[in-house]
Parts: sequence; C-alpha cells; structure tokens
Amino acid sequence: MLSRRKFLSFAAAGAGAMFVSPQIAFANVATDRRFVFVIQRGAADGLNIVVPYAEPDYAKLRGALAIDASAATRLDSTFALHPALAQTAAMYADRQALFVHAVASPYRDRSHFDGQNVLETGGASPYQMKGGWLNRLVALLPATRESAIAFAPTVPMALRGTAEVTSYAPSALPQAPDDLLARVSQLYDQDAQLRPLWESAMAARGLAGDAGARQDAASLGKLAAGFLSRDDGPRIAMIETGGWDTHSAQNPRLTNQLKALDTMLAAFRDGMGPLWGKTTVLVATEFGRTAAANGTGGTDHGTGSVAMVIGGAVAGGRVIADWPGLRPGDLYEARDLKPTRSLDAMIAGVASETFGLDSQRTARALFGEVRPMSGLVRV
Repeated sequence: MLSRRKFLSFAAAGAGAMFVSPQIAFANVATDRRFVFVIQRGAADGLNIVVPYAEPDYAKLRGALAIDASAATRLDSTFALHPALAQTAAMYADRQALFVHAVASPYRDRSHFDGQNVLETGGASPYQMKGGWLNRLVALLPATRESAIAFAPTVPMALRGTAEVTSYAPSALPQAPDDLLARVSQLYDQDAQLRPLWESAMAARGLAGDAGARQDAASLGKLAAGFLSRDDGPRIAMIETGGWDTHSAQNPRLTNQLKALDTMLAAFRDGMGPLWGKTTVLVATEFGRTAAANGTGGTDHGTGSVAMVIGGAVAGGRVIADWPGLRPGDLYEARDLKPTRSLDAMIAGVASETFGLDSQRTARALFGEVRPMSGLVRV
C-alpha cells in the first residue's frame, strides 16, 4: 500500500517532477548573478574535446581516434575544439568561453564512484567530506527564502549539506489535471509535515512554466533557463549529464555526447536573454581518460582532463594550460595526461569571482587550503 509520502512523490511526478536523468537541482540566494555546475559523469576525454593538435605524440597515441585538426575549430596555435561543439566555439570566439586543460581534482585513482565523490564534496580523498562544495557555496550567500526539499530520491552530492536546496526533473508523463492537483492540495492543507513539500512541488511546477516535459538537450537547456531567468527563481543550479565513459566506439559516442552538451548550453544561453551577461557555467568531469587508445576503439580511465567555463560573465577566448606534454616520460604513471592545474583552485576562483566573494575565504570554505585561480570571470 502506498504511504502518503510516496503518494505525494507520485503526484508531484505527474505535476512535472519525475525521478529521471538528467536531473537539475537548484538553490535560492540573494544575488543577481547566476551560477550553473554541469557535471560530466563517466570521465570525459579532455584530449579529444580540446585537442592538442600541435603535440606530435597526440596522433601517435590516439591513432584512428585522433581528431582531425582540419575539421576542428582552432583555438590557438596548440589547441583545437572538437567539431561537435559548434555553438561553444562561437561563444569562445565571442570571448564567452574558456578552457582549462590538464586539470584534475586531488583524486588520483580511477574509480568513478570515488572520483565523483571527491569532485562533488571537495575533499582530498573519497568520503572524507560529508557535504558538497556547491552546498557550501550556497551557505556563503544570503538566502532569499527557505528552500524546498528535493523531489528526487537524492540531491546530487555536490548540493548536499546544511543549506536547503530543491530539485526538479522533466517528466515524460502527461501533466496532471488541475482538478487533481487542487484535490491533493486540499488533502494536505492541514498536514504540517507534508503541506510544505506539496507547496514546494507546486512552486517548482510554476517555475517550469511552459518549458515542456521533453528530456532532449534543447528542452533541458530551455528548462534550466526558465528557472534561472525568473526574478523569483533560483540563482544556483546543477545539471547532471552521463554517458561519458567511452571504453569502446569512442568517436561516434563522444560526438553525440558533445553535440547534446553543445545544444543544451546554446539553448540555455538563448533562454537567459540579457541575463546571460550575469551567468557563469562550469563544466567538469571526475577524471580524464588514457592518453593512448585501447584495443576496442576507445580509451580507459585516466587522470587529467579539461574543464570549461562558459557564460556572458566569463573572461573567455583563451585556453589556460601548463601543458605537460604527451611523450612517454611526460605522462602520469606512463599512461595518463598529467594534471598540472587544480580543479579545486579553478572552481574556487570561478565561484568567488562570480558572486564577488573573497577568494581566499571561499576557497577555504569549499576546499580547504587551495590557492584559487583568478581572472576567470569579469567582476
């Protein structure tokens, strides 16, 4: 038999909040700036996203997987952007995107679960921290009101912690009739515990507006913009994307993944309108992939990768890299792109500059003793 709490979950799903992937999670804070964290779950291959075409050993290591530089977008004399990222390339040309290469969290093993935990919590090792760095960022900013509980079974680790957040995900189910919603509202009107949950579900449904229930990349970007562009909407969001674990058939799979990411980012940009100028989007993955191709047309779990910072507020048009090289002696453990930049330092810098916070205080609150990068976002 369904408990009242489970019935509430199903009713909210009919209202537009279904427990499906990808998921969007939000937090409300008092600021006119917007910040979005897009996580690439599965270890995205930075070497084929921002391609070191001028590196002689790249083609040797990658063989048939090497991206043809003539088909890619030249970013500078060393790097080119995967051809599937056409809209991102346009934002780079408009100085609204930058890339940080050979970057990694402190994690140095190759477990997805452990790597994602370190990336999301901001700890130095797996499960060292209980809450997420994005939740701690929320706590540094003044809240506009009490945030609603998440509809989903779990809020992403990066957003777990003492600051309350809410989550919403598009549903493929038909919208529930208004009459049903009114009856459920009446049912819970006198329930002190469940009434706030239902009201939160209805508030999220209202914020979603007419963005639609489709889960394609363009609809997801439009949905996220529908929330963040509203005066009464959230200012911080996290979007989960999966499918980046390309052990086989990497080239067609990565192309499809990047096209979807590119489409989502462009739809989000367009949906934000003039508020795009106050928006920062961070795209990062738990670790990279091996420098050399494997025997099944893919790459295996690695270390260093690439992160993206995109938005109208970004001081873009550049690739930031202390490039370690890809010769055998240059590789981490003789197999991976060696990390030379700290993802924690990058996130701390982006977050503090986006919201005009003290960078050292922000870095300590989010990650401990790291030296934040600077000059990534126009303040």
